[in-house]
Amino acid sequence: MMEFKYIIYEKNEGVATITLNRPEALNAFSEEVINEVIRALEDVKADENIRVVVLTGAGEKAFSAGADIKAMKGMNALKARKLSQTGEKLCVALENLEKPVIAAINGYALGGGLEVAMACDLRIASENARMGQTEINIGLIPGWGGTQRLTRLIGMTKAKELVFTGKIIDAKTAEQLGLVNMVVPQDKFRETVQQFAVELAQKAPVAIKVAKALINKGAEASLDAALALESEGFGVVASSEDLQEGVSAFIEKRKPVFKGK
Repeated sequence: MMEFKYIIYEKNEGVATITLNRPEALNAFSEEVINEVIRALEDVKADENIRVVVLTGAGEKAFSAGADIKAMKGMNALKARKLSQTGEKLCVALENLEKPVIAAINGYALGGGLEVAMACDLRIASENARMGQTEINIGLIPGWGGTQRLTRLIGMTKAKELVFTGKIIDAKTAEQLGLVNMVVPQDKFRETVQQFAVELAQKAPVAIKVAKALINKGAEASLDAALALESEGFGVVASSEDLQEGVSAFIEKRKPVFKGK
């Protein structure tokens, strides 16, 4: 069994839940926290029984308030660069994982906390969620992909507004901007997230893996190149056992049981 100090790592019904467990620090990211989350993601990658990941924060106050600001006092350029690269390493690991990742945002997702959530595939927010790229308020800029992923998610105009002002928005505003997929009442938050994750875990893993890669990579390519990639991916998925199971289940009017092969 893997041992962790700063996160809780659980598996249930094909879903791995990674909970940032520093509620007293609003689940802020330190280098140790980041390394533990990456270790858990490596286990997810190796476990064929796990098909979906949920990343969330302990308590009701915060998903994550971001990087540890106190650690930035007296920081030089080299240390700042290392901090940026460490956070980005986690974001890339989430983005490149061949399984869908849901950020379950309860409370604050600020600075690096929002950047990590944006590196996930889907974001479900509790009604009490509050989000912002607040780095400008201490004289900094986002360093874990915020200037890039936020722009890709909500567009340049709104991204500039949030980054330049550092303002914090509520869950409903985030949903309207397309920053989160859905907003859930606080008393039903955990239950709804788990239910959604379990339903997603029952979908065809090979198809989701290829679709995730195509959406991520296609966003960086020309339309012609992206469509060519899609055709290649379509061919790969068409050769899977999952497709045959899906077609058979459709014809037989039953629910498919996908094996990820």
